[in-house]
Amino acid sequence: MSVLEVLRFAVKGLLANKMRSVLTTLGISIGVAAVILLTAVGNGASKAIENSIAGLGTNLLTVSPMRGGAATAPRPLTVADAEALADKRIAPDIRSVSPVVAAQATATYRGVSHSVGQVIGTRPSYFDATNSAVGSGASFSDSDVTEARKVVVIGQTVAQELFAGDDPLGKQIQLNNIPFTVVGVLAQKGSSGLQNADDTVVAPLTTLQYALTGTGSLSQVVVQAQSADVITAAQNQITAVLNQRHGITGSAASDFRVQNQQQLLSTRTQAVDVFTTLLAAVAGISLLVGGIGITNIMLVTVTERIREIGIRKAIGAPRGAISGQFLAEATLLSMVGGAIGVLVGWLGSRFSFSGIQPEVLPSSVLLAFGVSVLIGLFFGSYPASRAARLRPIEALRHE
Repeated sequence: MSVLEVLRFAVKGLLANKMRSVLTTLGISIGVAAVILLTAVGNGASKAIENSIAGLGTNLLTVSPMRGGAATAPRPLTVADAEALADKRIAPDIRSVSPVVAAQATATYRGVSHSVGQVIGTRPSYFDATNSAVGSGASFSDSDVTEARKVVVIGQTVAQELFAGDDPLGKQIQLNNIPFTVVGVLAQKGSSGLQNADDTVVAPLTTLQYALTGTGSLSQVVVQAQSADVITAAQNQITAVLNQRHGITGSAASDFRVQNQQQLLSTRTQAVDVFTTLLAAVAGISLLVGGIGITNIMLVTVTERIREIGIRKAIGAPRGAISGQFLAEATLLSMVGGAIGVLVGWLGSRFSFSGIQPEVLPSSVLLAFGVSVLIGLFFGSYPASRAARLRPIEALRHE
């Protein structure tokens, strides 16, 4: 029996029970679509984070306090630490230093409230260091910081949520019932997948300290090196200055952490990769369930067609033809289901999820489709082998 005849009999057998074939195919389709779509979401999140961090610049360093680290008596980062880093005599490769405090607050304007993603208190140098351009209005000044004036620069998301298209410049909003005047609106930066960069409010450092966070420790210090070429030298200077100020000597562990953009990107990418792998593993379980469904349906099919198998073997059909037919049926089910799953996964990736635009990789499509075919071969082999081993006499006697 030729391959074409085997396929013809397989298609005829599948069409004899259309609803059963459709439902079996659906299980494989869901698994393949889930693998492709969830992997695409993970890839999209990774790409968004990469673009977001790259947009900050290649010469940016972030100094963060170590919470409960190895240091015996960890000291917080302070404004005095930031001032020391800004001293050109001891840190010549540093261009600017921006102390940062962060808070949670609800913004309100004329009865409309919005829970702001991040409220930042800092100095004007922060805008240039982080490539946070002001789209309309202006940023606050050093005198605003010195005088602790209640002015803010808001992100696009905050502006849309509170003002619904109206011009926010000069208007007064409340952050946790404390009035602030909007002096600028940041240009749109977009979402990084895990955090919306436009859902932010930036205020003078002293203002936010007096109003919301207190005048104690800083959340972080944003340092801009003179250029990307001296990023390592600037990082060493930061470490040396802060170690001296915090009394860290010898092999003692530092109570702060200095990260450049590449390190930050690597850390976040690793976290997203683990998350993507877990998503793909969960989706892969549905593929396995679909394979078990194929085995179940094919076993039922073999039982229903025992007399047919007996007749074909009695007139001379070899074992290979019998097993080949049922293996072909199982493989066709998985191939059709895989193809439909690829289409559904691709269509689903055209939509964004929580600000993440999924990115389908050809490798994930080939892998998901290939696994679906292998599942058909693997889970269809047992029912096919069982059909081929039937004795013609016993099969013909079956009622």
